[in-house]
Amino acid sequence: MIPHTAMVLAAGLGTRMKPLTDDRPKALVQVSGRALIDHVLDRLVAAGVKRAVVNVHAFADMLEAHVRRRTDIEIVISDERPLLMETGGGIRQARPLLGDAPIVVCNIDSVWEEAHGSAIARLAAGYHRQTMPFRLMLASMDQCLGFDGAGDFFMDDAGVLTFRGDAPSAPWAYMGAYIMDPTVIDNEPLEPFSMTRLWRTLAPKGQLHGAPLGGYWMHVGDPRSRGEAEARLAAAAPSP
Repeated sequence: MIPHTAMVLAAGLGTRMKPLTDDRPKALVQVSGRALIDHVLDRLVAAGVKRAVVNVHAFADMLEAHVRRRTDIEIVISDERPLLMETGGGIRQARPLLGDAPIVVCNIDSVWEEAHGSAIARLAAGYHRQTMPFRLMLASMDQCLGFDGAGDFFMDDAGVLTFRGDAPSAPWAYMGAYIMDPTVIDNEPLEPFSMTRLWRTLAPKGQLHGAPLGGYWMHVGDPRSRGEAEARLAAAAPSP
């Protein structure tokens, strides 16, 4: 079943994206004529998600006005104007808005290709709440752009994830989208923190799972990667 609600993490400062973020939030930086956040919302709508909780901080009024123009998905704002809460803290603060059913969570700096239909729908199809509090979407290291790490995870045949740790490299990169049981965050303090704090607790217990994206991932984190993503999308676009 496709989750009804998504959380879109759009409150970041976008420091690495400067000067493109001198006059706008990172979420409104355009890639191929479309704001980053609209690339993500388009994927959510295509998967069947009906409602998106969007957190705002930098240029909050501008971002809020932009997303409220959408008529194809319900938009709910989680206000982080007073304090930026990071990835985990942002979800913890928005918890009253999210309900108790599983949710999709997406960063706004990921653009991806879908050669095999909706990646979010496929991620949801293999999610089992009782055995996997989180199921992360992962890009193969040979199918990504703009990611300068050595890989994040190893994944076994059952989809159980292990952090790279001291290994020189790992074959899978976390690409900014996952499904989670929102109730697992209820006991976390209301403070800024990274969601990886929970993941590192769950992984040794075999409770952190993943699934392959099955397509090409573009991490749009700075002006250079934005240009590279635009070039790839232009090359892949059908001729008029």
